[in-house]
Amino acid sequence: MNIAYATPISKGRKVQEARTMTPAGRRIVAAAEELFYNRGITAVGVDLIAEQSGVTKRTLYNQFGSKDHLVATYLAERDQRWRSLVRATVDTCERPVEAVTAPFDALRTWSETNTRGCAFINALAELPDPSHPAHRIAANQKLWLLNLFKELATAADCSDPATLATQLLLLHEGALATQPLPIDTLSETADLARALVRASERPHQ
Repeated sequence: MNIAYATPISKGRKVQEARTMTPAGRRIVAAAEELFYNRGITAVGVDLIAEQSGVTKRTLYNQFGSKDHLVATYLAERDQRWRSLVRATVDTCERPVEAVTAPFDALRTWSETNTRGCAFINALAELPDPSHPAHRIAANQKLWLLNLFKELATAADCSDPATLATQLLLLHEGALATQPLPIDTLSETADLARALVRASERPHQ
């Protein structure tokens, strides 16, 4: 189904896009992603990232300007991949009502290789300053998903799509937050999401 996906990723001066990045820049981002996601943003310094990516600190700073902008690039790259997966999952749905919960199906696929919870929630917790470029990207990622739920609910003619979108976002984020626990919350939240959507469907004459 065709949906106009809103809220583009904001890109700062040093937030690099993959197609313009040098091979060294791509190695730096790949190393940074593995380290930031598994160890935490504040726990990882540029010395370790440079060592892991096989470049000098000078090259790292020439590419990204600062650690803050490297973090922003890491999150922007991750956000692009997540949005692409969600869009592809939505596009496979035959009925608009099925598409409303497609992000939960995308989350199950995503979680097969991302097992330490949500990188964006983690970033918001570690970087509470709203002016930080990475904080803005992480916050926009959540707002994008909220807006997408609303667009999908509207397209499916659900009653009160704004409220439904908020409820679905809360379920989605709850599944992410509890992902590291030894319980399968993804299945439960997906079932709850579908129940909410069914309850919001308007009766057709």
